[in-house]
Amino acid sequence: MPFTRLQDAGRRRALLLILVVCLLAVADMITGPQVRIISFAGIAPMFAALRCSARWTGAVTAAFVIASAVLYTVNFSVWTVSGSLVGLLGTLVVAAFALALCHNRRRRDDAFDRTRLVADEVQRAMLHELPLRAGPYEVAGFYVSALEGARVGGDIYEAVETPYGTRLVVGDVQGKGMPAIGAGHEALASFREAAHYEATLEGIAARMEASLRRHNARSVAQGGTERFVTALLMEVGPDGRGRSLSCGHIPYYVIREGRVSERDEGEWLPLGLGELTGERRRAYDAWPLDEDWAVLCTDGVTEARRRDGTFYPLRERLAGWTGLEPAELAATLRADLTVFTGGELKDDATVLIVRRSPDSPPLRPAPQPPVTGRTGDATGATADPHPPADRDPTVRRPLS
Repeated sequence: MPFTRLQDAGRRRALLLILVVCLLAVADMITGPQVRIISFAGIAPMFAALRCSARWTGAVTAAFVIASAVLYTVNFSVWTVSGSLVGLLGTLVVAAFALALCHNRRRRDDAFDRTRLVADEVQRAMLHELPLRAGPYEVAGFYVSALEGARVGGDIYEAVETPYGTRLVVGDVQGKGMPAIGAGHEALASFREAAHYEATLEGIAARMEASLRRHNARSVAQGGTERFVTALLMEVGPDGRGRSLSCGHIPYYVIREGRVSERDEGEWLPLGLGELTGERRRAYDAWPLDEDWAVLCTDGVTEARRRDGTFYPLRERLAGWTGLEPAELAATLRADLTVFTGGELKDDATVLIVRRSPDSPPLRPAPQPPVTGRTGDATGATADPHPPADRDPTVRRPLS
């Protein structure tokens, strides 16, 4: 228990300080009254006031006062009355100052603890702790903020079960610090609402775009700057059809039968920049299998560097660990990323590992896309007649 360890550490420090006071008192008695070694013991209650509990600070302070009083009493015949009184008065002043310092520190610590508790709850409301469960899908992974001590930063993620199936998002806000957190929260709140009411990923992206534009307008009016968000939206509908929509986000990975493939079905402009071209975003179709895993991440992972400048080889790492369970894979990736970078992440890093829960009913059989010609199918989607070896041939171009 962390609190118990803190108590034990404070007790050990206090006992060590009391021992130091006793040793200095013995040394003072040996050297005689000509040298007041006990005066150096005044640092003990000060140190205790900064690092120990109120009870143990009182114990160290009492040991200092008693030791000083005994020495001044023993040497009273050598010292003048005024000298002894000044020495005792100095001891009491040090003791009183140490106790007051401890009291003020405890008050500040209590206020900080309350503030941190509120901040933790706010951060948990912004980003739900992993793992997540959304309908039949489990989402393992990790999120590491580049801002020390923070639970949230410039990355966002969420998975929700909706009337339209399971939907999830992972995103990366431009920039760092509190402005990035504000923009990310705006985009994430919009996704959580729109995911339940918009029938398509395109509609969700449009709602997030509009929300971010309003946020940017407020930010500029208050002297801030505009922000954009790269995001990857995904869904698996009740009919088993999967769709993805990339708004300037990096590709994702699919683990199927022990093989890792990178999926990059094209991307559109990041959220917040959609007005630059006026081009309508479109989602891409795919038919996932029951055993498929999807691995989503932000560029804080793929662009993490070793000290020699080498980028983190995420795909190679995934290929070597396909036999791990999602939670174990997430923990292994996080530990490996920390070792790879030497613990110095320059950007927020997020990894989501999505799979269909083993206790969920199977998906409907994945139909092959009907093809009516060399380059077209019955829906008007364009099919690649020669897909790359690492790409699922059932992935289809966006519907018109």
